[in-house]
Amino acid sequence: MLNTKWLETELASESSGTAWEQFHECSKTGHYDIGLPTERVVEEMNGLYESLPYRNLASIALPDALAPVERGFAETVLGRITPSAIRPVSISLLALRTILHFAYGLTRDNHDNAHIHRAFRSVPSGGALYPLELYFYHSGFVEGLPPGIFHYSPEANALHQVSSGNCDDQLSRALVEFQRDLPSKLSVTIFITALFNRSVFKYRDKGYRFTLLEAGHVAQNINLGATALGLGVINLGGFHDRLIDDMLGLDGLNHSILYLNGLCARDDDDARG
Repeated sequence: MLNTKWLETELASESSGTAWEQFHECSKTGHYDIGLPTERVVEEMNGLYESLPYRNLASIALPDALAPVERGFAETVLGRITPSAIRPVSISLLALRTILHFAYGLTRDNHDNAHIHRAFRSVPSGGALYPLELYFYHSGFVEGLPPGIFHYSPEANALHQVSSGNCDDQLSRALVEFQRDLPSKLSVTIFITALFNRSVFKYRDKGYRFTLLEAGHVAQNINLGATALGLGVINLGGFHDRLIDDMLGLDGLNHSILYLNGLCARDDDDARG
């Protein structure tokens, strides 16, 4: 039944305007909206995982250190490009750990808070609820890591291998037609997913909007982190959501894909903007 919910939205949009208009109107904050009591928010937050635990999978520790960054801030921001000649390049586990940490890693604790000790991360988040999860896939271009799909655990600074082996064909089928050759050209594909209830329990429909905004923050950090380390990034919105959800083992409603970012070689002389 979970995967039939979208049909209701399509039917509604046919009779009363487009879905985006309904969403934007429904996700507005009104003068008479009443927020949850603080104690209810604290209770709910304390019952949520900081990130999915995957306790049935072995934990793969990531390096404690971060890769050295030699590019300055202005050079990094102005130097972000989308390469045209996309090709894979070997990436060290240290470099990948650095990009993941810049994207959504823990940056400071919250021990001064008497009620909630959830740590802060590298991006702003509505209510510090952090509804996103990061996964990535590589076919053999990350040094010291077997091919497969992995989940990133920021609080543990560790990975969990969700599936093993080459998934190029599966990922290719999930991309729109003109991008289906990309999996073999990318070193790493990062998946930004969302557990929507982490945000909407507090902010209702506005929480869904906050979740989309947060995915943008994370994607930009991936772009800047990769650029600072001399890598190229291609940002992908052209994919079949349900196929990506199936690939990652997500139910597609409570937990679903939002955005893809591909890491590759950087060619400054051949960029798309």
